[in-house]
Amino acid sequence: MSYVEIPGTEVPVRMWADPASVDAGAMQQLRNVATLPWVKGLAVMPDVHYGRGATVGSVIAMHGAVCPAAVGVDIGCGMSAVRTSLTANDLPGDLSRLRSKIEQAIPVGRGMHGDPVDPGRMHGFAAAGWDDFWGRFEGVAEAVKFNHGRAVKQMGTLGRGNHFVELCTDMSGSVWLMLHSGSRNIGKELAEHHMAIAHNLPHNQGLVDRDLAVFVADTPQMAAYRNDLYWAQEYAQYNRAIMMGLLKGVVRKEFKKAKVAFEPEISCHHNYVSEERYDGLDLLVTRKGAIRAGSGEYGIIPGSMGAGSYIVKGLGNEKAFNSASHGAGRRMSRSEAKRRFSVRDLADQTRGVECRKDSGVLDEAPGAYKPIEKVIDQQRDLVEVVAKLKQVVCVKG
Repeated sequence: MSYVEIPGTEVPVRMWADPASVDAGAMQQLRNVATLPWVKGLAVMPDVHYGRGATVGSVIAMHGAVCPAAVGVDIGCGMSAVRTSLTANDLPGDLSRLRSKIEQAIPVGRGMHGDPVDPGRMHGFAAAGWDDFWGRFEGVAEAVKFNHGRAVKQMGTLGRGNHFVELCTDMSGSVWLMLHSGSRNIGKELAEHHMAIAHNLPHNQGLVDRDLAVFVADTPQMAAYRNDLYWAQEYAQYNRAIMMGLLKGVVRKEFKKAKVAFEPEISCHHNYVSEERYDGLDLLVTRKGAIRAGSGEYGIIPGSMGAGSYIVKGLGNEKAFNSASHGAGRRMSRSEAKRRFSVRDLADQTRGVECRKDSGVLDEAPGAYKPIEKVIDQQRDLVEVVAKLKQVVCVKG
């Protein structure tokens, strides 16, 4: 489908979804964002659903301002994927050992490494800029510096919720490695610190929703937030790169005879801010649950822990600010999923996948998400599909 435009808004709100399928709360959030005087337009993705302040699955283009709650607390959250030289025929019938080895190598949930990961000892990891990155931690908000030790040990860890590590196969039988994570606790601490500052600024007192508080250009608060935001986005990128390095290490050991080779990594943020130019204006584009899909740019759109995922290539649609969806998108809240589904339902919905099938991940049951095939079909003018993947192993926190 192409987009439909929501009527009665002060700036263009283009939606790549059926408005009738979007709940009233999410629609009101879109209208609220459109009232901000700095907003120049919104692009709404087919995975849109209710979020904090702004919907998940929306792209907000602002001039001279940025809304920290629209970015969210998991700054730089995103995806990485790598195709390997393995094929489905190389995989053992019982994948439980492989899953266990991945869980041993990559801490999940609130876990962290006992000692910081040394990227210099990791095969194929580009360590250039590593020391400079950590040196710039001295320049982030004083309020989070007590978290330095934790941030160092959480580098290369998964977290929980919808984050995952997977082994997948594509339609040709090739095996892929794929993972989803972000800036861990340090990103959350930075986000909440700056949101609290934004709430108290005089220009934010009359907003329709306090969670839409913004920082404006040429102020010390904006400068401080952008400094910390970009550092956290870089943390998230390094976090995924190190996890991928650890995952490759597991695969090499488990498939020694195959002498596994890996293609170049595909990586993309889907909760972040980017400086981009549209219609002659320099804008700050916030993608909250959306990926950049510029012409020829590769991206990753995952489903749920029991559904397929897609490797895509962007078509460069400027009406969507060169964006696409970040996943299937939830069709029910976590609490509703826990009420509605049983452990048996979860087992049925993840049949054929080596993964957790217990009450601790009921909120991630595939039935809690929108059908990924429909979500992909609704954005055929935003991306083209390069590969369809189906997980065989899924690790969650």
